[in-house]
Amino acid sequence: MENFNYQLFDDKVILRVRDRVCSKPEHLLANPLFQDVLKRYIAELSRKRSPLLGIFAKEPVTGKDIDLLVTTFKYLLKVPADLVPRLDPDSEQFFRDRYLFNEFIEQFYNYWRRMHRLIICDSVGDRLDKRPYRTFHDTVETLMHVVRSTYRDLQENVTGNHPRIYRQVSAGAEAATIALPVEIKLPGAPYAILKDISVIRQVLIYPPMIYNSPMNKRKGEFERVSSNPLAGMNLNSQDWLCYPAKVGPLLILIYFTLPFFELGFSLSNLFELASDEDLEHKPDAVFLFGSPETITAGKNETIFFEDAASDLLVATIPNKEEFGYFGYLKKMALTLHNIKMMKQGKMPFHGALMNIKLRDHGSSTILVMGDSGAGKSETLEALRQIAGDDVEELITIADDMGSLAVDGQNRLIGYGTEIGAFVRLDDLQSGYALGQIDRTIIMNPDQVNARVVLPVTRYEEIVKGYPVDYVLYANNYEIVDASHPAIERFSNPEEALEVFRDGAVMSKGTTAATGLLRTYFANIFGPSQYQQLHEPLAKRFFQAMFDNRLFVGQMRTQLAIPGSEQSGPRATAQQLLNLLRTKE
Repeated sequence: MENFNYQLFDDKVILRVRDRVCSKPEHLLANPLFQDVLKRYIAELSRKRSPLLGIFAKEPVTGKDIDLLVTTFKYLLKVPADLVPRLDPDSEQFFRDRYLFNEFIEQFYNYWRRMHRLIICDSVGDRLDKRPYRTFHDTVETLMHVVRSTYRDLQENVTGNHPRIYRQVSAGAEAATIALPVEIKLPGAPYAILKDISVIRQVLIYPPMIYNSPMNKRKGEFERVSSNPLAGMNLNSQDWLCYPAKVGPLLILIYFTLPFFELGFSLSNLFELASDEDLEHKPDAVFLFGSPETITAGKNETIFFEDAASDLLVATIPNKEEFGYFGYLKKMALTLHNIKMMKQGKMPFHGALMNIKLRDHGSSTILVMGDSGAGKSETLEALRQIAGDDVEELITIADDMGSLAVDGQNRLIGYGTEIGAFVRLDDLQSGYALGQIDRTIIMNPDQVNARVVLPVTRYEEIVKGYPVDYVLYANNYEIVDASHPAIERFSNPEEALEVFRDGAVMSKGTTAATGLLRTYFANIFGPSQYQQLHEPLAKRFFQAMFDNRLFVGQMRTQLAIPGSEQSGPRATAQQLLNLLRTKE
């Protein structure tokens, strides 16, 4: 395997290749990475005092013992266990208990598969991105087959038996990318530190990907600072990659440090990857996820800066485990989007936007605003399920964030930001995520606030622009009764603004906050930091809603009411469906 190097970060391995990976099992066993991983595996067994070390004649296991084991593996690729000691008498120790030796191999294979594995195809001087399928085949697919065949050859020659059941698991890399040096239209210093970082042009993933991130909740707000956090920063370009994301109409360059690569590549299920044509334009923002910890430009460590001279937003989140959660990566990118939208005279929203076409009742576009855990997605999914075959078409425009504009006909037009969804598993209707489990990236499945990232719509839909018919606030904390209907219509902009501006929600454990929370427009991602800019926009847009006689109100999902986590959104969805069916 020429033109090859690797990096190991705890339970992560990153392979950088220029051409091809090893194509034969004997090449795999001779590779320094194989021997490095084997040493780490044996060291872990030693720490645990594992009985699997009984395959060796004595302990502690030395480098010479490991070399003998690798030599034994090489023989086992070609001949059965009975013949190996004749070729190397010292190998006899490994065959004293063949069951134990076979289990050692099995657990070594599992140890490798538990690692998060990434291949970076560095194609300097060879445009591998012009033939991505061939590139991925020569690297990811080849490595997967070589690792599996090596594992099976070893086990079959140790046991003398062929398996009766073969499980074709992903044994090579979980993710791969073709990453290139790209000349991006960025200003000079301090942005020069970014110019040598490779830019992702194609991505291959093997879903479902499952991993536990260091954290499973986000806390705090993002702080606007008065100085550029890139000033004085030093980066090693080999430790970073750039995911150029299309966040709605914007180009945001998201740089992530490789120890967080599983979070960085989860972006491929959330944001459209920018095209070559997109990269010919100046970016709207740059965001570094995993920046050096010495950056302390504000009271908080999750910060952004408005570079007015360059018309560029800059954000950084430091390389600390406490920020090792996908929510930080996603929400900072959306914060930058929201700020840009306000400066363009558009009103950002925190909510879900969908277009639904019902048989005999036409098409309706519904915007549901509200904070995380308010029941937005749950209610809209329940609506889809209840309507059943009456739904001729359902298009997700925004799952979390978007923006509103007023067109030349004075219509309220809604746009989205993401092609995917970062969905909480706890309260979902069955089938919402499980129906697409083979496309998902699953995070912290055994913890509270378990999440999946899955694609839900096409980029063309989020930037198309849909005239909005219904604007609702998701209230998850009030019980539905005679005085508090499931869906309540507001009579004027002032009444509506009072509820939307208050942004009340009962925490559902999606962040570190608890209890009944109130945040400005349920949106701490831009509007709360730019209230003087947002407030006139809100008044203008809500007036336009009533001028256009849109249905503006609130829906009580009861998602935070104990015992109503499933029934509440479903009951509200039924009332919403009844409302939609009144449309001719």
